[in-house]
Amino acid sequence: MGEGLTPLDIVKFTSAFGAWAVKRSGLKKIVVGRDARISGSMVNNLVIGTLQGLGIDVIDLGLSTTPTVEVAVPAEQAAGGIIITASHNPKQWNALKLLNADGEFINDADGKAVLEIADNSDFNYADVNDLGTVTLDDTYLQKHIDAILALPLVDKEAIAKADFKIVIDCVNSTGGIFVPALLKALGVQTVHELYCEPDGQFPHNPEPLPENLRALSKEVVSKKANLGIAVDPDVDRLCFVAEDGNMFGEEYTLVTIADYVLKNKVGNTVSNLSSTRALRDVTEKAGGIYEAAAVGEVNVVNKMKETNAVIGGEGNGGVIYPELHYGRDALVGIALFLTHLAKFGKSVSVLRSTYPSYFISKNKITLTPEMDIDALLLKVEEKYKKQPHSTIDGLKIEFDKEWVHLRRSNTEPIIRIYSEGNSEQIANSLANKIIDDIKEILQIR
Repeated sequence: MGEGLTPLDIVKFTSAFGAWAVKRSGLKKIVVGRDARISGSMVNNLVIGTLQGLGIDVIDLGLSTTPTVEVAVPAEQAAGGIIITASHNPKQWNALKLLNADGEFINDADGKAVLEIADNSDFNYADVNDLGTVTLDDTYLQKHIDAILALPLVDKEAIAKADFKIVIDCVNSTGGIFVPALLKALGVQTVHELYCEPDGQFPHNPEPLPENLRALSKEVVSKKANLGIAVDPDVDRLCFVAEDGNMFGEEYTLVTIADYVLKNKVGNTVSNLSSTRALRDVTEKAGGIYEAAAVGEVNVVNKMKETNAVIGGEGNGGVIYPELHYGRDALVGIALFLTHLAKFGKSVSVLRSTYPSYFISKNKITLTPEMDIDALLLKVEEKYKKQPHSTIDGLKIEFDKEWVHLRRSNTEPIIRIYSEGNSEQIANSLANKIIDDIKEILQIR
């Protein structure tokens, strides 16, 4: 297989997934939705045509969001879903996100099964009389919003009464359709739109990181807004900007929303091993139990089900609220955050100051391709065996309230090193200490 995703690849993998989904569920219906990427329409045509060729009926949501498709799959009693998006990656990328009949991402074993079907071309196309049908369905924008408004912890009246002035950056993708509609439904009167034209011409790198949100930050200050909201192209990641133009911090999206949820119901929380410790602090303060999962949304969801968590997600601005569905959802995140802010009654920067402050440092060390990374991690683990540590995903070592997480890359000979402390200096020095340990083990001078 090459480095790109060609039309032939799209047909092959769609065929394999369609065959797998039908066999697994016994249903012959799949929901498809896409973000606004330039290649989206082309990929959409190939995906839908291929599914029809397999004899599968398609519910085409058109321009949609990842969480909206996740909501639609079980509502339609479909065999699965395909979201055409490359998430936060630049505009030349595209991909297929695959959902099972529950509207949740397929797991590793299912993914391998789909790849095996693709490798063996183990699928059959239908007779001309049995081709699948296509139904265009644009009702799920409203259905998703209605489901959010129906949640007991979303208080539309409180949000409307707070009279927020909000600036949004939707990176010229489908958030430009869905976020304004949600804010209007929540009673927000003043919304300043930045990059809300869903034409796939991303005005900046679409990952919602501070360096990519400078225009939003400036606009919040110049419009004297209460806050700024940024989402990624498929609307499963969510970041806020405070009224003073400072970043709220994507790690704190989940922390803040979890704090609000835990103030209203006792329960447990989950995030991945590379997410901030602040979620654990907030959870334990509220009397709940925090658990860490391996990196990856599927792993977080599995751990949430296992621990009956009331909220969870990832430190990249991904909020999973199981009362709605088990998937990262920026839209439900916005509704819960605004309810929390309205009831809090003070500014976003004051709200942020109520949480423990941590800093995450992200580093990597490049190794030679023939090096045994697993053996190396075992040696580091041995050195720190007296510290609390986890090996469910690489190696995470805890030092009181600080931690370091070492993960190997799946695609290149590098170890990613994430560390967290209550200052940038502490986080960096912890990372450097581990890097020095690795160099000593490898005898790199």
